[in-house]
Amino acid sequence: MRVVFRHRLATRLWHWINAAAIFILIGSGLGISNAHPRLYWGRYGANFDAAWLELPRFPAWLTIPANYNLALSRRWHLFFAMVLGFGLLAYMMVSLLNRHFARRLRVRREDLSRRTLAADVREHLALRFHDPANPSAYNIFQKLSYIAVIFVLLPLVIFSGIALSPMMNAGFPWLLDLFGGRQSARSIHFLCMVGLTLFTIVHLTLVILAGAINEIRSMITGWWRVPEEPRP
Repeated sequence: MRVVFRHRLATRLWHWINAAAIFILIGSGLGISNAHPRLYWGRYGANFDAAWLELPRFPAWLTIPANYNLALSRRWHLFFAMVLGFGLLAYMMVSLLNRHFARRLRVRREDLSRRTLAADVREHLALRFHDPANPSAYNIFQKLSYIAVIFVLLPLVIFSGIALSPMMNAGFPWLLDLFGGRQSARSIHFLCMVGLTLFTIVHLTLVILAGAINEIRSMITGWWRVPEEPRP
């Protein structure tokens, strides 16, 4: 069976650190949400203000810690927010230096053509996620989703989180104005979390459909076994 080197060390390290950080951030964030499960737009928000969304009280099996403890949830959240932020910064710097972004995530004009998009849709529906001619390359949907996560969702969730911190507001007061107020920043922070959660669910589903053992092994060792094409 043919094998190809698919993931460099920096990508593999960041993937697993990022996976652990996001898992803990979601759980601790839901624990924080239980303290006031309402979302607002603007600068102010309180029990008697009109919320644009009222959240359910999340069960203990989804939150970190399992019992309601706002202070502990905040500590978990702050620590792993720093892990996420500095991890993303390091990954971006390394990926720019070794041209990982240019090689793997560059979107060319032909990638966005109607013919290419339609062909990729058909391949996904047939559960074929890799180009046999270039199995280590990302398809256009992978490129667009990774670009959205790395350059939009993750920076937004990090900077909106910084805007929510009273301690950070002293050093970066303009962040609150940029987001339109503390409550707007909180709503954007939550929406980014929802986007990351949906991406994670879809990502894990596709990993299972593509062959979980092969995909996970490649993210540990870097080497990916090219599936054999079925014989006619």
